[in-house]
Amino acid sequence: MILNSPSPSFTQRSGLIRTPPYRQPHHTVSDAGLIGGGSIPRPGEVSLAHRGVLFLDELPEFSRKALETLRQPLEDGEVTISRARASLRYPARFQLIAAMNPCPCGHFGDPEKACTCSPLTRTRYTARLSGPLLDRIDLRVSVPRLTVEELTRAGTPESSAPVRARIQAARDTMLSRQGERNSLLIGQALRQHAPLAQGPASFMAAAARQLGLTGRGHDRVLRLARTVADLGGSPDIREVHLAEAVAFRPRAL
Repeated sequence: MILNSPSPSFTQRSGLIRTPPYRQPHHTVSDAGLIGGGSIPRPGEVSLAHRGVLFLDELPEFSRKALETLRQPLEDGEVTISRARASLRYPARFQLIAAMNPCPCGHFGDPEKACTCSPLTRTRYTARLSGPLLDRIDLRVSVPRLTVEELTRAGTPESSAPVRARIQAARDTMLSRQGERNSLLIGQALRQHAPLAQGPASFMAAAARQLGLTGRGHDRVLRLARTVADLGGSPDIREVHLAEAVAFRPRAL
């Protein structure tokens, strides 16, 4: 497991790092800095975030070449770096969280402030994220700008304790059922632990045709629906669980 190197004083005081890593590279990072490599190969940000979180702010501002290098670790959970003398593999099973504006000026779709970008500019902006990369991202959520009224009369949010309890209960259910996380289910194991009755299966088939889901996208929706069902305490995946999972995969950004 590769983590940030602690300072000598931290090592002497606390020993092993006991909290998951959190990495937030700047959008000017090179593809080697993100994925790893160099003349003397070193792990990149994706490996330093192993078993933790990799947060990429202003996602389209990263170079397309650097973003495309994320496809292998998002799929396989590891990075392979080949050089003339050796081929190295680094672990890279991380939670990717990314944020972006709807357009370069940031106001596209805003009901109160007009967007100043041309359609071509917006298209070029979103086109920096390829289809295969987006296909590997399970949740895509649009967050509108809060109004002044919403900011001034914000209610009391739910505390972390009940949220943690729900997640822990869902995790316990998941591990007792198959012994591993839903995100790692593939192929026959996914079909075994996320079976669909006739009604949900018809709903899933219709959604896949309407959204043009790839095989990878179909399985990711199914895994997400399995998690939604676990969070709701349901042993079966129902249409409402599939509908929620599908809602997180809009056809376009």
